[in-house]
Amino acid sequence: MVYETERVMYNTVIFDLDGTLLNTLEDLADSVNYVQRKYGYAEDSIDTVRMNVGNGIRNLMKRSIPDGDKNPLFEETFQTFKTYYQAHCQDKTKAYPGIMELLAELHKRGIKMAIVSNKAHAAVEELNQIYFKDYISIAIGENEDDGIKKKPAPDMVHMALDKLGSKAEKSVYVGDSDVDKATADNSGLDCVLCRWGFRNLELLQSLEPKAIIEKPQELIKILY
Repeated sequence: MVYETERVMYNTVIFDLDGTLLNTLEDLADSVNYVQRKYGYAEDSIDTVRMNVGNGIRNLMKRSIPDGDKNPLFEETFQTFKTYYQAHCQDKTKAYPGIMELLAELHKRGIKMAIVSNKAHAAVEELNQIYFKDYISIAIGENEDDGIKKKPAPDMVHMALDKLGSKAEKSVYVGDSDVDKATADNSGLDCVLCRWGFRNLELLQSLEPKAIIEKPQELIKILY
């Protein structure tokens, strides 16, 4: 089938990763609670971890460890988390229902796609290779050591657009959180938020995105 691509409203989609393409919550929660147990801290519920994710794993641990980065053991606990999570980040992680079908359809229609995430850059590239390499070639994660600010700064989104040869006005950012909406705003992109991620509907509605979608396939109607 040949699609009339000139009619497309957007020709590029920038995706968040955790809570948007991949359900990583259980592995993140298990890793947080491994650290909590190891250092004698109270474990967090999965709902607590759900609300703590979104600004990178360092901030996740700052919110999880008593006294955050003021805790004298913070750096040690953070390294423990990173080591454990690297070894267990695929124990329970999987693509959300309908995501692979969506990506296949967008790829067939010639929509350009990238991932921009506050997860560590090496992990984002690895997960993209494992799950999405047939459809997504650009995957950018947190790498502030190289002077690239993480979300909600626009740096990573602008980098992805440059690599794709895309313009902000023809691109949409798809995510699941307040961080994603702020990232889209700061980058000059319209934002679509998904219901299946880490935040509740009330919060998503308060952010006033272009659209809130219940299922991945609904994104196609927004693009055209």
